[in-house]
Amino acid sequence: MFANDRKPLNRPFLAVATPPGVRAPGAAAPVRGGARAPIPARPTPALAPAPTGEILLVQGQWHFGPAPAKLRTLLGSCVGVTLWHPGRRIGGMCHYLLPTRRRAPSQALDARYGDEALALLAQAIARIGAQPSEFVAHLYGGADTMPDQVGVKTNIGERNIEHGFQAIDALGLQLEGVDVGENMPRTVALDIATGVVTMRRCGGPST
Repeated sequence: MFANDRKPLNRPFLAVATPPGVRAPGAAAPVRGGARAPIPARPTPALAPAPTGEILLVQGQWHFGPAPAKLRTLLGSCVGVTLWHPGRRIGGMCHYLLPTRRRAPSQALDARYGDEALALLAQAIARIGAQPSEFVAHLYGGADTMPDQVGVKTNIGERNIEHGFQAIDALGLQLEGVDVGENMPRTVALDIATGVVTMRRCGGPST
């Protein structure tokens, strides 16, 4: 089930979301001159499982559900967190761009921000009657993708990493794997059936 419009999910075992304002792959690009072409209100191809059962998450998306799903994402300065329950064979992943934001109580949670992405996963965990402490977590990404010639850096990657550690600790997740920082993108994959997390630094071997 997809939740692109932020409506409450009807099934507790599956949740996927695309943040507002993010153009789905294959959707119409913005029109020059300020006007924007309408984006069809339908599930995005990026979140539809491939024939292999793999789901690709892009920036600001998250997924929580049972096997046989396989989740994959590509991270630069963004951070990805994977979760997996060894007993229930259920898990998830989020891919956030920024650590946090100022959010009014009336605003819906937005998975582009680390605290809100982890909150969405925590809500999904609660809906199945589990506790975050029952899940093992992995934390990846936060690369410095800005060229050295840039005079002023925002250190987004470092801030994303720091917030990821804080959120994992606050939820009581069991942190099992970490590969963060430096200056290279990473691809991360989670096989929910087995709990195996594969991480590859672009240009390097899988671990």
